[in-house]
Amino acid sequence: MTAKDQSERVTWRDGGTPVSTLFDDPYFSLADGLAETRHVFLAGNDLPERLRDGFHIAELGFGTGLNLIASCLAWEGSGTPGRLRFTSFEAFPMPAADMARALAAFPEAEAVAGPLLPHWSAGRRRFALGPVDVEIVEGDARETLPRWPGRADAWFLDGFSPAKNPELWSEALMQEVARHTAPGGSFATYTAAGFVRRGLASAGFQVERAKGHGHKRHMSRGFLRGAT
Repeated sequence: MTAKDQSERVTWRDGGTPVSTLFDDPYFSLADGLAETRHVFLAGNDLPERLRDGFHIAELGFGTGLNLIASCLAWEGSGTPGRLRFTSFEAFPMPAADMARALAAFPEAEAVAGPLLPHWSAGRRRFALGPVDVEIVEGDARETLPRWPGRADAWFLDGFSPAKNPELWSEALMQEVARHTAPGGSFATYTAAGFVRRGLASAGFQVERAKGHGHKRHMSRGFLRGAT
C-alpha cells in the first residue's frame, strides 16, 4: 500500500470527521480533537511544564497535524526561549486539501495551520513553524524508526486503533521507541490496550494507566526507566 493509495482513501463521517478508509478509524473527534490532544499527549507527557530549549517531541502517526499544532501553541504559550524540535513518522500522508478541511474545525489552530498547509501542499517535510523545527519522516515506521538517528524527550503514540492497526503497536516497534528515547524521556497514548502496555513495559518504560479523555475511561503514559 503506497502513500498515494491512502491519500485517496480519506472519507468524511457526519459531514466533518476525517476517517481513514484503510483502517476504518477517525483521525480525531471533531467535537473535541484539540482538547483530546492536550489531555492525552501534552498533559500525558507533563507538557508544557517540561519544555526547554532543544526539547524534542516525536510521534507515530502525523495524521492531520493536529498534535504538531497543539505543540506549537503550547510552546508559544509557555514563553519558553529557544527552539522546539518535532519529528513525526507517517506512512500515509493526508492530502493537503483534506488536512485543510480537517483543521478548519479548530479556529484556535488557524495561526499555526495557516503556515503549515503551504509547506504540506508543496511536499516539504522539513521546515520551521516559527520557533518549531519540524521533520516528517515518510514511510513504514517499522523501517524508518530503526534508521532514525534522533532521541526524543517525549513521544506521542498516535497510530490508529491497536485493534485495526496492530503493526504500529508491536512490541518490536515499542523497543525502537525506547531505543530512541532520551534518558528520562516519556510517552503518552490514548490507548490502554493490554498488549500495548506490556510491550512498552518490556521495552523499559514505567507504564501507568491514567484517566482518558471524554468518554474514554483510560489512557497510558510513562517514563523510560534509566538510560537505553
